Amino acid sequence: MIGIIGAMEMEIEGLRAKLENPQSETISGIRFDWGTINQVPCTLAVCGPGKINAAVCAQTMILRFHPQLLINSGVAGGIGKDVHINDVVIANAVVQHDVDTSPLGDPVGLISGLNIIEIPADKTAADVLTKKAQQVYKGNVFHGIIATGDQFMADRAKIAAIAEQFHAMACEMEGGSIGQVCYMNQIPFAVLRTISDNGNDEAVEDFPKFAREAADRSIELLATALPALAQAL
Repeated sequence: MIGIIGAMEMEIEGLRAKLENPQSETISGIRFDWGTINQVPCTLAVCGPGKINAAVCAQTMILRFHPQLLINSGVAGGIGKDVHINDVVIANAVVQHDVDTSPLGDPVGLISGLNIIEIPADKTAADVLTKKAQQVYKGNVFHGIIATGDQFMADRAKIAAIAEQFHAMACEMEGGSIGQVCYMNQIPFAVLRTISDNGNDEAVEDFPKFAREAADRSIELLATALPALAQAL
């Protein structure tokens, strides 16, 4: 079983349409759909935007469906050098840029209890997604750090600071918390993000213009990669 979480309906609905023998259940207000895609057992969910929604969804999916791999898929703001709209960023690690206990002497981004800043994504899954993306995707494919926080980024100075602080290539609102839940449960995870905007002053206009196309690209790439991911588990 591979679990797939998106923040918005448009990030999951295309995968839901591909489910064979679909079933559905609502838990904690979150709809979970499961069946097979390209003969791979999958569970899908739309968590809603933000870190708490994503964490509740991920923990519920783990306890109810016991996925061998959990994937967060969708759109993001591209903040790394040369990362543009419709490119793909696949995480080798996730960070939470809005976690800050630095007044107590901690580095910015340190997750208390875990005592780490960068939560490593599953290397095997990341490598499979990267290789498949390079084969089937027309945009640029990047492999790097994805930063998460409870803000929609539309500020050039803020994204520059996040990119510099964490060496991040993309910024979004769910992957870091899903990564933390998976890390705590010892579940391999991957984060796949297609770029819908660049998190700058034009993001408010760019996001609605390009988000649907970016989400559709993530869906098609993920559906194509599922058999290779299942084989690699």
